[in-house]
Amino acid sequence: MEQKPSHSYFVWSAVILGVSIVIGTGIVAYDMYKVKALSNTIEVTGSAQKEIASDVVKWRSNFSRTVGPNDLKTGYSEMKDDLDKVMKFLRDSGVKDEEITVQPVSMNQIYNSGNGSYFGKPEYGGSGTLQGYNLIQNVTVESIEVDKITKVAQDSSLLINQGIVFSSNGLEYYYSKLADLKIEMLGEATKNAADRAKQIVESAGGTIGELRSANMGVLQITPVNSPDVSDYGYYDTSSIQKQITAIVHASFSVR
Repeated sequence: MEQKPSHSYFVWSAVILGVSIVIGTGIVAYDMYKVKALSNTIEVTGSAQKEIASDVVKWRSNFSRTVGPNDLKTGYSEMKDDLDKVMKFLRDSGVKDEEITVQPVSMNQIYNSGNGSYFGKPEYGGSGTLQGYNLIQNVTVESIEVDKITKVAQDSSLLINQGIVFSSNGLEYYYSKLADLKIEMLGEATKNAADRAKQIVESAGGTIGELRSANMGVLQITPVNSPDVSDYGYYDTSSIQKQITAIVHASFSVR
């Protein structure tokens, strides 16, 4: 005999159906809210540029001597005399002792393989006989007196006239207040982003709201009017006058 569903069965079925409808309606409404919330934002990119003058200079240089296999002691003595001349030149040019860093003398052995000379030991470069030694000493000057050190570096050829095998590397120019400048540039780039967002939104009849997020991109520090950029940021050290460009990716609410 077929058994008919009880009254309580219909009641619980109605309850479960009602709860399912409420939950389903809530999920749909939440998804619609998310879509609406997401659509009520605008994302823009803002930028700011500023010219800066380097306030720190680093000048790397070195001098060297090449001596025979039996003249190593003499070579070190000549290197000491060369260092004294280099230090006198720097001091006479107005460079302070605390701005000068002198590295110890480094030595490379020179071997003759029969096909030419090379640095290193025979086991690394093949068979050969010791031909002599190459001695080299690095000197670094770091100063906030950018123009003065630039001039001293330009005049360093005078050391060659004294019989010193002196080599001057390119000067490196830096800006010491970059951390503070980044904060300032972030504010200017964000304001530029807000101005762009306002122009776009108001042209469509809307109103820009509060700032939702702001992410700063990499800094590009280049010579003035240079097109050089990099995805990882660019830091020019070859020029005294530089141009810094900051990028901000910002999003704003739209009403």
